[in-house]
Amino acid sequence: MKADGKVAVVTGSASGLGEATARALAARGARVAVVDLNGEAAQKVAGEIGGVGIACDVSSGEQAEAAFARVKAELGSPSILVNCAGIGPAARTVGKEGPHPLDLFQKVIGVNLVGTFNMIRLFAAMAQENTPEESGERGVIVNTASVAAFDGQIGQAAYSASKGGIVGMTLPIARDLARSGIRVVTIAPGIFRTPLLAGLPEDVQQSLGQQVPFPPRLGRPEEYAALACHIVENEMLNGETIRLDGAIRMAPK
Repeated sequence: MKADGKVAVVTGSASGLGEATARALAARGARVAVVDLNGEAAQKVAGEIGGVGIACDVSSGEQAEAAFARVKAELGSPSILVNCAGIGPAARTVGKEGPHPLDLFQKVIGVNLVGTFNMIRLFAAMAQENTPEESGERGVIVNTASVAAFDGQIGQAAYSASKGGIVGMTLPIARDLARSGIRVVTIAPGIFRTPLLAGLPEDVQQSLGQQVPFPPRLGRPEEYAALACHIVENEMLNGETIRLDGAIRMAPK
């Protein structure tokens, strides 16, 4: 599917991987809905790329429904969904303060896993009504997992569980949506230069980058965006999780 002329919804797109992807899709001619919990930042990015900024908590059914209703009203029916919204607080199963707070575990699962599925289900309901491409394709979904889904570190029980869930549901959802001509692919990034890491001292960032076999550096959001755009354009990619990590395998800590 060519992005040119299509409507794309990108979550978590006021910064980091999502912002880079929103900009890349817009550069390819897509009309982009910049969806983020930070509505002000979303509107800023949208204004710079000619899109629409929408404040939305992806874990909320009502907010997500309202976001998609606005997308359809202002841009048209979406053909592309990229899920980048996510959080990653760390806590040990049992730490110095006692057992892992249950509400924190539930929040991480709620935003990362339930939020991803929430956006998928609403997008698919709209995209299945799109006029199909010559091949029958009507939509493309790109999800964001993490290498933590496979190599979870100490303190990442909640985060790894949420990302592992995204990996696990990729194939069954692709099979569910095949009859509608909607593809589903997940990217599992390694260590990337995101706002979270950008706040660390430069020497710490370089040390993290040196853990990557090759290239020995942090990943760039534009590299994630490039892969997301390729997935949109490559019709044979479906039901798969792609590691984008420079061959890193995370140590326990």
